[in-house]
Amino acid sequence: MTPAIDTSALAKWYLPEAQSEPVERWIQAHAPLAICSLTRVEFRALLARRRRERSIDALFEQRALAALQDDVESGHLIEHAVAAEDFRSAMSLITQLRSPLRTLDALHLAVFRRLGVVRLATADRVQAEAAEEMGMVVEKFWMQA
Repeated sequence: MTPAIDTSALAKWYLPEAQSEPVERWIQAHAPLAICSLTRVEFRALLARRRRERSIDALFEQRALAALQDDVESGHLIEHAVAAEDFRSAMSLITQLRSPLRTLDALHLAVFRRLGVVRLATADRVQAEAAEEMGMVVEKFWMQA
């Protein structure tokens, strides 16, 4: 099965952040990668927030969105829609797992579970913990203390 990447890690591919270089190497080694359709919404929100905070400008925002679109169109990223069954699955994950999952993270994981994803890249500690609880191999991209 294609490995998956969540928004927290994928953003490091398009934005210069801590751990961007390791994410770049991982993506290059594992592409194509599965993403959930929620990724575009989350990435759009992240860019808008960064623009409002003035850490990026409107031109950078447009270029980053275009780059994500190009990666989907080229097959570098394979986008999977959220299905009706994924909402029920997300509710089950929230109930069953010890990790304090947020709504969208639970939906991402529900989609990836339906797809049979066994490897996930993330920069989100809670999502990483939940994915490990589900038996996934997790590539973690945050600064270690």
